Amino acid sequence: MISDSDVSDVVDRLPAQPARGLPVERTGIGRPRLRILSVSHMPPSPPRFGAQARMHGLMTELARRHDITAVALVDDAFDIDECRSAMQAYCRDVVLLPNPFGRDGLAKRLLQLRSLASLQSFDRLRVALPELQRVLDQLLRATRFDIVNLEFPYLAHYDFRLAPAGERPPRLIVDSHEIAYDLARQFAVTGASIGRRLYAGANWRKLRREEIAAYRAADGVYLCSTDDETRLRQDIATARTAVIPNAADVDFYQPRSADPVPDGRTLVYFGLLSTVPNIDAVTHFVRDIWPNIAAQHPDARCKIIGGRPPPALTALGGPRIELTGFVPDLRPHLAEAAAVIVPLRLGGGTRLKIVEAMAMGKAIVSTSLGAEGIEAVPGRDILIADDPTAFADAVGRLLAEPALAARIGHAARQVAVEKYAWSASARALEEFYCEILESTPS
Repeated sequence: MISDSDVSDVVDRLPAQPARGLPVERTGIGRPRLRILSVSHMPPSPPRFGAQARMHGLMTELARRHDITAVALVDDAFDIDECRSAMQAYCRDVVLLPNPFGRDGLAKRLLQLRSLASLQSFDRLRVALPELQRVLDQLLRATRFDIVNLEFPYLAHYDFRLAPAGERPPRLIVDSHEIAYDLARQFAVTGASIGRRLYAGANWRKLRREEIAAYRAADGVYLCSTDDETRLRQDIATARTAVIPNAADVDFYQPRSADPVPDGRTLVYFGLLSTVPNIDAVTHFVRDIWPNIAAQHPDARCKIIGGRPPPALTALGGPRIELTGFVPDLRPHLAEAAAVIVPLRLGGGTRLKIVEAMAMGKAIVSTSLGAEGIEAVPGRDILIADDPTAFADAVGRLLAEPALAARIGHAARQVAVEKYAWSASARALEEFYCEILESTPS
């Protein structure tokens, strides 16, 4: 539990507010130095999967020029001390609250059953903590923030429009990593069992109502891709939006002389393996695509990298299919790969796995949905295939033609450097913040 004294300590460490009417401190590029309160239902650091990588990448870049205070819920799957230490490297202050509803297993199943009888979605019920509102009240009433940056729409029912007496409330900006209800709707159609499909069918409609309300209440919404922006505008034509693409740390993810050279036979898939899109992608690949590749390329092997795989995935392992679990550094595994595969059939937003693999200079075979929102030219920067046979054939080309794989990988690296560095995405987000601040009334 977070005590009043813990929050008071955070408040005391925040810088004194500038007197009203005095000029706002400017960054070196002429923009105001902003006070940003980042709020999320998960800690952004250390980044272990896509959603964390987006938050971590943007916030670490913004912290170079602005003051960030972070509040996040912490599920059982995270090490709270590790998260706090990682976040303190770039945040002015950090408040982490253990989430009693953030448990897997029986606790999660019971909460899902409870949500069936509720008007609220499961996604909202699992983050309904009165203690979080108490923390927000103390922080927002003690210190003036310019921006509340809310990750995902799930916490939007909390009150963020608070400020010290006489001060303007902060502007509320939502980072829509994906159109969440659209992803849930996909699960309702493609769920592995009828029970899962029925549950998702009931939940996604509640989630849609809550998500649209969150976007309507916000001063601005930023999204990963123009496709998601179009989907949002179909529901809210007047929404103030910006596209802030997913990116990569192109200095960290880059070919290195010390890394292994491509072995000509290993395919790599990576991601958090407890999510429905990744579970479906791996299952689809192993069952529908891999047999064709294995038959044509007897030396080929597949390495599936990611934490928290369910038993259904671990059962797919074999002599030529390795599930490694979580690895602390992806780069040697990506460097050694002949190609990276992204056989996604479900999902939203844009895939960080693609931009990170591009930054590493790897040839990638992806479905159209997997590469949605990525400005890569098919055939030059990436190979696209949706049919299982076509996907296997594309992979086979890269295995048979190392020069082709190297050429596509080189082109992919150039795209990543030119279009998908976190520094550029953070600059665009900074401009969106300033645009909202300048255009909304006091």
